[in-house]
Amino acid sequence: MNRILIAEDEERIASFIEKGLRANGFVTTSVGDGDAALELVRQGGFDLVVLDIGLPGRDGFEVLRSLRAEKVSTPVVILTARDTVTDTVAGLEGGADDYMTKPFRFEELLARVRLRLRAGEAVPEVSVLTDGTVSLHLRTRRATVRDRTVDLTAREFLLLELFLRHPDQVLAREQILSHVWGYDFDPGSNIVDVYVRALRKKIGADAIGTVRGMGYRLG
Repeated sequence: MNRILIAEDEERIASFIEKGLRANGFVTTSVGDGDAALELVRQGGFDLVVLDIGLPGRDGFEVLRSLRAEKVSTPVVILTARDTVTDTVAGLEGGADDYMTKPFRFEELLARVRLRLRAGEAVPEVSVLTDGTVSLHLRTRRATVRDRTVDLTAREFLLLELFLRHPDQVLAREQILSHVWGYDFDPGSNIVDVYVRALRKKIGADAIGTVRGMGYRLG
C-alpha cells in the first residue's frame, strides 16, 4: 500500500486531497509547512509527495531543492497557484516529477499520482471498468449497457467511473461532489441527486441504489 505525504497549508485543499487519496486505497499524512515536510521525507517511508509551492517557512521550491541535493529520489508532484512558464520550468528543473496548477480536478491529480508511482513498474493499466451489464471504456470514454452504447456527458462519465471504481461501497454526497466537481463544490447543492437520476435513466433505474441518510451505492 503506497504512502503519500501531502504538504499543503490550505486545510480545505489538504482535506480534499487526503479524502480522495484514502478513498482510492492510499495511506496519507498531511503537513502544513515546508520544514515539517522536509523532515518527514528525509526520514523515509513515503512513496510520493504532493507538494504545494506556497508553504510557510521553506516554500515548496526550497524543499524540493534540498531533497534533490541530498539525493532523495522520492517522486514529487507540485501543486501551485502560479501558472507561468517560468514557474513551471523552475519546478521541473528543480527536480519535480510533475506539476499541477490550482484549481484542479481530483481525477487529474489521481491520474498523475498513479502514473508517477507506476514509473518503472510493469503494472497493467485497467482500460475497462465493468459491473454486471454496465461497462465503461476509459480510453474511448464510451459506456455500454448490455452491449448497447450509451452517450454520457463529461460529468456523467466521471460519476459512473467513480461508482465503478468503488463497487458495493456507499459513497456520500460530499465524497461524490469532491471527486466529480472539485474542491470548490457547494456542499448544500442537490447537483449529485440530479446527476444520479440522469445516470439511472441511461444505465438502468436499479443500477444505483440510494442508502438513506448516507449516499449512493452501485448495484
